[in-house]
Amino acid sequence: MVDAGPSSLWPSETMPTSAFPSATTLAHDEGIHIPHDPTPISNGKNSETTRPAPPPPSRDSDEITWDGPADQENPQNWSIGRKWRITAVCVIMGMNVTFSSSAPTSAVQSIRAQFHLSAEVSYLITFTFLVGYVLGPFVWGPGSELIGRRPILVLAMSIYTLLHIPQALAPNIETLLTTRFLCGFFAVAPLVSGGSGMADVWSAEQRGIPVSLYSASVFMGPVMGPIVAGFIVDSGSLNWRWVLWVGMMFAGACTLFTAIFLPETYAPVILLRKVKQRRMVDPEGSKRLYAAHEKQDWSARGIVKRTLFRPFIMLSDELILVLVTIYLSIIYGVMYILFEAFPIIFIEKHGFTISHNGLIFIGVGIGTFLGALSTHFLATDYPKLIQIWRGFPPPEERLHAAMLGAPVFVIGIFWLGWTGEYTSIPWYVPALSTIPVGFGISAIFISFLSYLIDTYLMFAASAFAANTFARSLVAAGFQLFTVQMFEKMGVGYACTLLGGVGMLLAPMPFLFFRYGARVREGSRWAPGLDLKVKKQNQLEEEKIGMAV
Repeated sequence: MVDAGPSSLWPSETMPTSAFPSATTLAHDEGIHIPHDPTPISNGKNSETTRPAPPPPSRDSDEITWDGPADQENPQNWSIGRKWRITAVCVIMGMNVTFSSSAPTSAVQSIRAQFHLSAEVSYLITFTFLVGYVLGPFVWGPGSELIGRRPILVLAMSIYTLLHIPQALAPNIETLLTTRFLCGFFAVAPLVSGGSGMADVWSAEQRGIPVSLYSASVFMGPVMGPIVAGFIVDSGSLNWRWVLWVGMMFAGACTLFTAIFLPETYAPVILLRKVKQRRMVDPEGSKRLYAAHEKQDWSARGIVKRTLFRPFIMLSDELILVLVTIYLSIIYGVMYILFEAFPIIFIEKHGFTISHNGLIFIGVGIGTFLGALSTHFLATDYPKLIQIWRGFPPPEERLHAAMLGAPVFVIGIFWLGWTGEYTSIPWYVPALSTIPVGFGISAIFISFLSYLIDTYLMFAASAFAANTFARSLVAAGFQLFTVQMFEKMGVGYACTLLGGVGMLLAPMPFLFFRYGARVREGSRWAPGLDLKVKKQNQLEEEKIGMAV
């Protein structure tokens, strides 16, 4: 991450590698260059003039970079097969750690009975895990930028796996809650670095399907948790501790898969290794060489400034970030509300068993998968936009799926509430509502996270840290009052409250699509490269018109 304020965004250095760098490359380079493409533009008289491409600005010859655009050490140039293996690792990790966040929800009644807990204390089982999600990003994000993706992910996944042991053997609720918090703290590492790892290897033109699959996996994990745990608890031969033992087996297999198949993907760290190798081979001839990664401020003060201060400064400065964070926090919280609401609707009102209640989450899974696919199919023209906008299309082009998902989400919540309220309505009617609810959650989430990346570029990690902190905190807080809200207000009115908030926020993607560029013009932290490309195009067309 660049340790620079908004006033130092535009040094004269140009980007290495391709003319269309990934968001990850942008996030860790000290300069941004808007490439001049040779695309013909019309002069209004059926003739064409080609824009001259200026020579790229010079770069320090002592800085180690890639050996040309086809350098095979560059993750962007790796084979498709290798990229898909990395994608598979990220997908499995994302699914696994989110599985652990929700699996114990189906075992809450058994845990309450064994430890003689009040209902309020039992809500802390999910709450403490999500609090770990709140704090973890501030460690794993900069950690992956300092020493690389692979060591951070292997370390965090290993400790996360081992932390299942004290959970499964917990003699009291204090031990269980403490280890749940620690487990969430380490489990969030793949959610912080996994998506970045895929952006390391896939170009903007190629990453549509991989990112959609990864995003779907992050939502599929919480869906799978109650299904698997429900059958374990209802088996009769296995107690609630086996939910955690099975979670440990799943986590261990994922950790082993990660250790075997995940290489280092973070370009600055790969270049740092490259310069270290040259120093070993030729210490004298390489003593002037350096990698840009070495020039970053990795002192304790520099890290604290980027990881703790900058996200909250941005959250206080940026209207876009504030509004997106509010919206995503509500949507994320609703997903975790479902873990507490479904037992009220389907166990208490319709007489389902715990395992059958878990099966209702299949509808959420179908919806989230369809929502993830929609973000890809509604962006099939994105490669063309990349060419037109010289690598930097307007971020608002990422919001098409959210514009579909926002009203669908509201419809699904009202459908769930008022069909789940009455026992006279067959169970499958509210169960079907989970498909549009899942669709809306997924489409909104993926679209707006992509929007934040394209809006803040080199500061996207800080924007993500602020967003992750807020939404995890909201989701954790929702766990403390969801059951009371549904029992006191009734399913219909509780969902009406949620649907009303969703309806209030539903115009947001449409408003951002219409006015987002205008808001970004006044931003201290959004580079607005598309706005600069647009201005540059207008100036060049004016010059051509004057010449003609």
